[in-house]
Amino acid sequence: MSRTAVILLAAGAGSRMQGAVNDKVLAPLAGRPVFAHSAAAFMQSAIADLYIVVYRDQRQMMDLSAYAPTPSVLVRGGRERQDSVINALDALPADIEHVFIHDCARPLIHAEQLVALHKIVRREQAVVLAHRVTDTIKEHHDDARLRTLDRSRLWAMETPQVFARELIVRGYARVKSRNLRITDDAQAVELLGHPIALFENEHANPKITTPADLAFLEFLLARP
Repeated sequence: MSRTAVILLAAGAGSRMQGAVNDKVLAPLAGRPVFAHSAAAFMQSAIADLYIVVYRDQRQMMDLSAYAPTPSVLVRGGRERQDSVINALDALPADIEHVFIHDCARPLIHAEQLVALHKIVRREQAVVLAHRVTDTIKEHHDDARLRTLDRSRLWAMETPQVFARELIVRGYARVKSRNLRITDDAQAVELLGHPIALFENEHANPKITTPADLAFLEFLLARP
């Protein structure tokens, strides 16, 4: 029987929060910590057999453990996001076949999206939650020239990103062997030349990066 694990990334330093909160994934949001919103959505979806919670330090680990879904394994994060993902992948039991990777600074995921992603990954081996780019995007060159990109082909990546375990492990092995820095997990799979399905998100799913993002999320959650 296929087993699925969820990697919940909570180890980020949150340097762009400018000291507004001590820890953005533990900051209060609509009456509970930011981390708890992601955990609750995954628990409601019932798609996971195991959770890997990636923490930053011992103090944060103790705080996160109070809200961690079950069953959970807590794993210490690395210096960069990709190091944290590699640590979590290394902690997976051998019988895990599919892996969700989710940044817990995106607390507005929905259980029905997780169920849909779970179905797609079993067919496609790789799928990413994403939304279409609506702004005009221009590429800036060193000589100050601009090139307008075709936005009909542009998508903004979100999380969760979901993969066959063998695929994402091979992808990160290539990242490590080439000493690359990547900004999302799909980049690791792109290095293998494997196609990646996109699942369009019709809901707001912003990432908490600055203090203003917390206020925006409060507004979104307060809407009827």
